[in-house]
Amino acid sequence: MTIRLQARSLLAGDDLAIHDVHCTAGPEDRATPEVHRSFVLAFVRSGSFSVRTETRAHQLVPGGFMLGAPGDVYACTHEHGRGDRCLSFHLSPALVDELRSLRSQPWRTGALPPDAELGMLAALGQAAAEGRTDVSLEEAAVLLVQRLLCRGAPERQAWAPRPVDRRRAVEAALWMEAHAEEAVPLASLARRAGLSPFHFLRLFTRVLGVTPHQYLVTARLRRAATLLAEPARPVTDVAFEVGFGDLSHFVRTFRRASGVSPGRFRYLPRADRKFLQARPPAPRAG
Repeated sequence: MTIRLQARSLLAGDDLAIHDVHCTAGPEDRATPEVHRSFVLAFVRSGSFSVRTETRAHQLVPGGFMLGAPGDVYACTHEHGRGDRCLSFHLSPALVDELRSLRSQPWRTGALPPDAELGMLAALGQAAAEGRTDVSLEEAAVLLVQRLLCRGAPERQAWAPRPVDRRRAVEAALWMEAHAEEAVPLASLARRAGLSPFHFLRLFTRVLGVTPHQYLVTARLRRAATLLAEPARPVTDVAFEVGFGDLSHFVRTFRRASGVSPGRFRYLPRADRKFLQARPPAPRAG
């Protein structure tokens, strides 16, 4: 039997485990119901897939998140391409209890659309997993979860898009992900999808939960967060490399999304080290 899901352990602890998950399933593979064994926050790094929970279905693309609580039943399918890759955070009930003073508990929403701030923090976690920053993977993970709980999950109108509409939105998102540093006019995206700009804008937003421009900005900011994790990388170089033609515009956009400047973002998780030092350290998987 072909193994279609591979999980490489990056961090193994009683309260927090992190995996690099690679799925190779394609359109011909049937969905198999699964059950979450812990609180799960999975950041989609590449590819796309649909996740169906007991209440609704979600279409996920790079920058989006799959959420789950212990006991939740879900099933994933890959109607629009083969495979995906996720950075998957698994939290124990004990750790979630420690964080319950925060406002929201959005675990049972099933998924979140691409979000600039959360995507940047997940990208920082990926940089930590690859050893490209002195921020630890546990620090980045706890900061990501804290921000998720403080912000909560946006309400999304229930809607069952046609398969052809989901495909158009997914293909447009993956194209933007691969060309995020380029100028991407709405009219050009609409022509690629064979739709009018107004129809494409409405379809994309309803399928993925963000507008095309919002998605493009989140893709650029995720790339910026990855590059900023390297302390020696100048902010100006990062701005132009990810597609911002003006440094001041990049700084304003970054600050609006994350609440801090690009320079301060590199050191953001250090504010959480006091919290982490109060807990037993989680061993890194060998």
